[in-house]
Amino acid sequence: MPEKSQVFEQKVKHKGFFDFRELYNFCYEWLKDEHFNVAEEEYTEKISSIGKEIVIKWTAKKKISDYFRQVVSLKWHIIGMADAEVEVSGKKQKTNKGDLKIEIKAELERDYEKRWEDKPLNKFFRGIYDRYIIRTTIDEYETRLIEKSDSYYNQIKSFLVLEGHK
Repeated sequence: MPEKSQVFEQKVKHKGFFDFRELYNFCYEWLKDEHFNVAEEEYTEKISSIGKEIVIKWTAKKKISDYFRQVVSLKWHIIGMADAEVEVSGKKQKTNKGDLKIEIKAELERDYEKRWEDKPLNKFFRGIYDRYIIRTTIDEYETRLIEKSDSYYNQIKSFLVLEGHK
């Protein structure tokens, strides 16, 4: 089993106006631009009296080397999403409104190809390798992933602020 260390966890919360399609595309394209392979593991919509409830789960993976891989997980939960219209510069634009929450988690996986798993002795050597030989490399990759994830988080928040003020 690959060794995982979660290095980042944040939640974006927004109540009000936002363009769902634009936000979805923005989040997806950002991950693609950073060379992540994005898999949408779940997309469910339920319609209720207060609007749509949408749950989306993404897992984005990026290979760094044969030993390291970055994994960013997003879980979207939108409650009461409804179509809305806002006036921008005297023109009406279609948008959405509702309660939005996006959880972002980032992990650094080591030995994700399970090459050190076949024998107990290899697993022991992997522990030594991780702890003493490549410790600084692990710290460096974790720091980079934290910075990248924090940038992603802040860009999503900024996008929502700009969209909400149209």
